[in-house]
Amino acid sequence: MFVISHTTLTWQRYNIYILLQKIDYIKIIVKMKGFFKTLLASFIGIFLAMFFGVMVLVSVVGALTASTGSTPSVPKSTILKISDVTIGEQNAEGDIDPTSLIMGGGNLSAGKQVGILNAIRAIENAATDPAVKFIYLNPTNVSADLTTMEEFRNALVKFKESGKAIITYAESYSQTGYYLCSVADKIYVNPHGSNSVYGVASSLTFFKGALDKLGVEIQLIRHGKYKSAGEQFVNRDISPANREQNQAMISSLWNTIATAICESRDIDIKTFNNHINNLTASDAENMVKASLADATMTRDKMIEELTGLFGVEDEKDVKMTSLADYAQATVKPNVKASDKIAIIYANGEIKQGSGDGICSDDYAKIVSDVRKDSTIKAVVLRVNSPGGDAIAAEIIRNELELLRKVKPVVVSYGGYAASGGYWISAEGDKIFTNESTLTGSIGVFSMVPNFGKIVKEKAHVNIVNIKSNDHADMMTITKGLDKEEVAHMQNSVEHIYDTFLSIVSNGRDMTTEEVDAIAQGRVWSGTDAMKVGLTDEIGTIVDAIQYTENISGLKEYQLVEYPKSKSQVEKLMESFGQAKSSIDILSNPEAAVEDMVKELKKISKTVYARMEYNYVFEN
Repeated sequence: MFVISHTTLTWQRYNIYILLQKIDYIKIIVKMKGFFKTLLASFIGIFLAMFFGVMVLVSVVGALTASTGSTPSVPKSTILKISDVTIGEQNAEGDIDPTSLIMGGGNLSAGKQVGILNAIRAIENAATDPAVKFIYLNPTNVSADLTTMEEFRNALVKFKESGKAIITYAESYSQTGYYLCSVADKIYVNPHGSNSVYGVASSLTFFKGALDKLGVEIQLIRHGKYKSAGEQFVNRDISPANREQNQAMISSLWNTIATAICESRDIDIKTFNNHINNLTASDAENMVKASLADATMTRDKMIEELTGLFGVEDEKDVKMTSLADYAQATVKPNVKASDKIAIIYANGEIKQGSGDGICSDDYAKIVSDVRKDSTIKAVVLRVNSPGGDAIAAEIIRNELELLRKVKPVVVSYGGYAASGGYWISAEGDKIFTNESTLTGSIGVFSMVPNFGKIVKEKAHVNIVNIKSNDHADMMTITKGLDKEEVAHMQNSVEHIYDTFLSIVSNGRDMTTEEVDAIAQGRVWSGTDAMKVGLTDEIGTIVDAIQYTENISGLKEYQLVEYPKSKSQVEKLMESFGQAKSSIDILSNPEAAVEDMVKELKKISKTVYARMEYNYVFEN
C-alpha cells in the first residue's frame, strides 16, 4: 500500500514544541552556560583532531582508489542484476560515515546512488549488449520514488522488445517493488511470501485544536480555492476543495499503477481491483491464483532456475553484474564531441541565497554560465521540486528566460514540478511529464505565526513594543496582524498570484482566465496535467533529451550535468560543518533561540509558491 505521508512546510522545521521547551527552560540553560562552554571547548579540540585524522585517511584511501582504478569490468557473459540499489535524480557518491571511520569500523561510504538517466541508459545498453543474457530483478532493496520507478519501469518495458527476458523473485513484494517487477516475463515468489499491493491512501494531520490549547495563532493569507498549504494549522478538518483535489490525485496515481500492472500481466482491471479490495491476493498462493505471480519458489530453487537459464551446471559459474557496476562500465560521455547538451537538475526546495536545494544565487549563476558557454547548444531542465520562495523562483525563471532567447530549453518533470517548480519551467519550449508526477499547484500563500500568548502565559515574559509608525511591529511574531496588515499581506499575495498567472499564460499560450480556471492552487497528476494543458507530452528524461537532440539538429554531442555532484570529501566537510554548528548551538543556547526567532520572522515575510505538502510514498 502507498500511504502518502505529508511532510511539513519549511517553517515547521522549527518545531513549535521545541520552541516552547526552549522558552520554558532557557533560564536553567543560561545558568549552565559556563559549564557547557568549558566542557565543549575540550570536546571541540578532540573533534578537530579527529577531523584532520579522518581527512588524512580519506586522502590516502582516495589516492589508493585512483591508483588502482575504479571502473568495473563486465564479463563476456553475464546476468544484469537489479537489486540493492538506490536510483535518484543524479549519480551520487556514497556518503562517508566519519564516525565509523574514527571508530575504526564500517566502510568508507554507504553506497552509491545511480542517476535515473544513467540507469535508463544502462538498460538501453544491456538490450543490445551480447554479454548480457537476461535481467534478474529482486526488488527487495531497490530504492526510488514512485516517479523514478515509473521512468525506470518504462526502460524495462523497452528492454523486453530486444527479446531478452526479465526474471524476478522476492520473498515478499512491496507495492513499489511489485509495480516495478510486474513488467517481468516471469514473477516468482517465496511459498511463504506476501504481497503488499493494497492501493494508494493519503493521511493528513490537522493541528488547529492543539494550537488553540497552546495559545499559538497562525494567520494564513493565500490565493487559490485549492491552495491548502497551511490549512492544517487553521482548520480542524479538511476542506471540501482539498478533499476533492486529494481524491482526484490519489485516484489518478492508482490508475497509473493498476493499468501498468494489468497490461503487463494481462489481467482485467476490474478483476484486479476486486482482488485488491477483497484482500484475496496478499499471500503467495493467492498471488499465483490471481495471475500476479507465475509460481512459488524457494530461494535455492530460484538459484537453480537462474543457473539453468544462464546455461551452466554449477551456480559458481553464474556471472552477475550489478546495475551500478554495469552503468559505470558502459554509460560514458562522448568526450570527443565539441558540442554539448546541458542537463540542469532543479532538485529540491526553492530558496533565496546559496546552499542546498534550488537556491536562487547558485542557480542564477549556473543558468547564466550555461547561456554564455558557446559549446552548449541546447538545455534540458529537469525539475523535481515542490516549489518554495516565490521571489527565488522568479530570479531563476528570469535567468531561464534569458537562456531561452539564445538556446532551446526543453523541460522534463520528475516526481514534482509544483508551484514554484512549475513557475520556473512553465515557459519551456516543450514540457515532458511522467504520469505520476505531481504538478500545477499554481497558487501562493503566506503564513504569520503569533507566539505572543504562549510567551506571556507559558514563559511569563512580557513584551512591550515601542514603534515609530503604526505597523512597525507587524512582523514581530508576538502579535497578530490587524485588518490593515492582513489586507497588505493579501495584496502582496494577489500581486504574486497575478504574476504567476501571466507566466503560465505566456508559457502555455493560454489566456490568464483559462489559466486561473485550472490554477487556484490545485495539484494535478502528470496524466491530468496533460489533459488541462499544463504539459505537452508523457515521457521520461530520455524522451526529453531525444527531443532536444532533434530540435537542435545535433548528431554528435556530449551531455554535461549541472550542478556537479558533490564528492565524498565535500560531503565530509559539510558533515563536520553541521556537527560544529550543533556544538555552537549547545554552547550558546540564547543565540540559538535568537536565530530561531529571526528565521520565524523571515518566514513571516515570505510569500511562498510552494506545494502544500511533500508527498512521501511509504510501502
